[in-house]
Amino acid sequence: MEHTTPIRLKSITEFHKLWELPKPEHPLISVVDYKLIDHALVASNQSLIMDYYSITIKRDLGVKIIYGQESFDFDEGLMFFMAPNQVFRIEKEERNKMDHNGWILLIHPDFLWGNPLARTIKKYEFFNYTMHEALFLSEKEELLIMNLIDAMQHEYHSNIDKFSQGIILSQIETLLNYADRFYQRQFITRKIANHRILEQMEELLESYFRNDAMANGLPSVTFVADRLNISPSYLTGLLKTLTGKSTQQHIQNKIIEKAKEKLSCTARSVSEIAYDLGFEHSQSFNKFFKSKTKLSPLEFRVSFN
Repeated sequence: MEHTTPIRLKSITEFHKLWELPKPEHPLISVVDYKLIDHALVASNQSLIMDYYSITIKRDLGVKIIYGQESFDFDEGLMFFMAPNQVFRIEKEERNKMDHNGWILLIHPDFLWGNPLARTIKKYEFFNYTMHEALFLSEKEELLIMNLIDAMQHEYHSNIDKFSQGIILSQIETLLNYADRFYQRQFITRKIANHRILEQMEELLESYFRNDAMANGLPSVTFVADRLNISPSYLTGLLKTLTGKSTQQHIQNKIIEKAKEKLSCTARSVSEIAYDLGFEHSQSFNKFFKSKTKLSPLEFRVSFN
């Protein structure tokens, strides 16, 4: 499908105009009722870019969000987060439902100016292009989030005074911290599936160092995540929750494991082993091995034998 030039929505007011909504009550923050959004107003091949953050909670949208070149199914999970300058488009499905409901919280970066949240908001990985899993919520968690949204909406609907911005910013930060907690819980509560991903990664790395390393070099985090059909940030978050180690650390541990195996069980030279493992130069392998084991490959071989 041929895509047109993306529409850039520079302000929250422009978002309201595009979806034919009433003018926002505050230029830098808005809560939009999803029942008021008609997806037919924007063509399926039309990409959009927003210059502000969006936090969405939704049900039964009957659409897919194409986001970071990946398809994000809005029927799975409840919450979805997007940062400024990210390109997306909405793909309507034949079963498109008109009874969709939920809300979108729009936050312009200028609203955060002068507050530590302007900097710390970037630490929340769920705003990243590489996070493709929606956040699932229990009824209790959803009620907690909705109460925070209602409180923000009430605050900016009221007469704005010198306390309003600070109160709303604290509410936004509380919402983000709860979302961070719930994402971590999501990793843990899917324990069986997550342990299966660990098994699949182990099988993948075993196969890679058996067959592909010499031709393709060292495996990257992106390579591993792509083969497991999940995003790099999600994989690293999952591994840290389950094992305390990042994806990169798991890859490095596998390299050391295979290197020790070859050094102790074969007569191959250090240069040959380095090549077998995907290193272009034996010097790089020597430096890497020593940084992880405090011994050079030859010192390890001698000490082992």
